[in-house]
Amino acid sequence: MAKRFSELRAKMSPAAKAEAARVAAELRKELPLHQLRQALKLSQEKVAQELGATQAAVSRLEHRPDLFVSTLRRFIEAMGGELEVRAHFPTGTVTLADLGMAAHAAR
Repeated sequence: MAKRFSELRAKMSPAAKAEAARVAAELRKELPLHQLRQALKLSQEKVAQELGATQAAVSRLEHRPDLFVSTLRRFIEAMGGELEVRAHFPTGTVTLADLGMAAHAAR
């Protein structure tokens, strides 16, 4: 017989619960576009409306393996966010400015 997750979690040590919470928080930082949209409780139709596109176009965009930065920026903005691109080096982190902005400004 299957056990409920709540029963299994109740048997976990405080350290195990803390580790599970840490891992879950890390996983939430890395989402594919469609899961990000779903987490924001936005439909493909709503995002399509904001983009001036069709629902089918949003679906295709969410599952593409490669995007222009300008396309990604528009998608994120349609969901109410702001895109920030960072490069991590052993000597530090740099936020890259103005990527995809030329196409953004042309709209």
